[in-house]
Amino acid sequence: MLMVIGGVMGCTSNEDQSKKTEEKLAVPVVRLTRQPTTLQREYVSSLEAIRNVEVRARVSGFLEKIHVDEGQGVRKGQLLFTLNKAEYNAEADRARATLKSAMASEKTAAVEVERVKMLVDKKIISPSELQLAKAKLESARAQIDEARSALAKANLHLAHTNIRAPFDGVINRIPFKMGSLIEEGTLLTMVSDLHEVFAYFDVSEKEYLDFLKKNRNLVGKGGQAVEMVLADASVYPQKGRIETMETIFDEESGTISLRARFPNPQRLLKHGSSGIIRLDNFMSDALLVPQRAVFEIQDKNYVYVVDAANRVKSKSFVPQSRVGKYYIVKSGLQPGERVVYEGIQNVKDGMQIIPRSTPGKGDQAEEVAKN
Repeated sequence: MLMVIGGVMGCTSNEDQSKKTEEKLAVPVVRLTRQPTTLQREYVSSLEAIRNVEVRARVSGFLEKIHVDEGQGVRKGQLLFTLNKAEYNAEADRARATLKSAMASEKTAAVEVERVKMLVDKKIISPSELQLAKAKLESARAQIDEARSALAKANLHLAHTNIRAPFDGVINRIPFKMGSLIEEGTLLTMVSDLHEVFAYFDVSEKEYLDFLKKNRNLVGKGGQAVEMVLADASVYPQKGRIETMETIFDEESGTISLRARFPNPQRLLKHGSSGIIRLDNFMSDALLVPQRAVFEIQDKNYVYVVDAANRVKSKSFVPQSRVGKYYIVKSGLQPGERVVYEGIQNVKDGMQIIPRSTPGKGDQAEEVAKN
């Protein structure tokens, strides 16, 4: 009786152990294949308004009035600042007076020339007197030109006391208040044209050549479209296009700068801000491996490869980048190899498994009959 009971218990224990082992060994696998995919590369970019200029004083004087406020939109030619005009009005009046005096002197010299000419014709005085009178007339005419130039300069200075917007844009910070003494060349504010912005970003020489091989219309009219991720990780709703690049690689970094243009109808993007440029790179034959099939050991990436006898063996590979829930394989794995898709924590080298399909994985899923 004891032997029979022991045998029955032994059979039951072996059967339970077999079922348990069978559950652990039944794991999903996928077959690696090359597939077309779009790889997104990201680059830090700096944003600049398409026009951003400094508004500086062309003349010195007291800041008499500020006609705008910081952050205000302005139109081309709109009055921004007014400097005190009294000194420049006086300068213009002096220049006008000097011009009138010069014109009067010119008339006097012209009359003198006619008088001397008449006397020379009558041989009352020598011809040299006529030459001297004509020289005085030329000097008077030169004084008129000089006075006119001085008046134009005075009027220009007077006009520069009214400081206007160079184009349609937005006013930036105004550091001075009314009554401040402004020197010539003082920075009064900056005006930014923000209806579009430039995004500058750098790519390596290798990436540059790779892009050109796959997209000859990378830059210029109809250049490659790009999208931007903002500082809060949201995607900017408007797409931009790469329109130009520098002609020289930076010797220190080995990169070249590209410029993309983005529309900015809501003025969301600001001059001096930053963003992440996402650049699509189409790959026609990328070898993909699911991220959940990968495990790391000492900073190296591994998968469990299933051989023809359904035994697993860990194998390292080098990923090129991530795309979605997959790694793009750079080296170490080959198309057609089967890898354990899930349950890698229950698998060990040399273990024999029962491969199962991975529903919904498309061409990478494989149904293998149980043996």
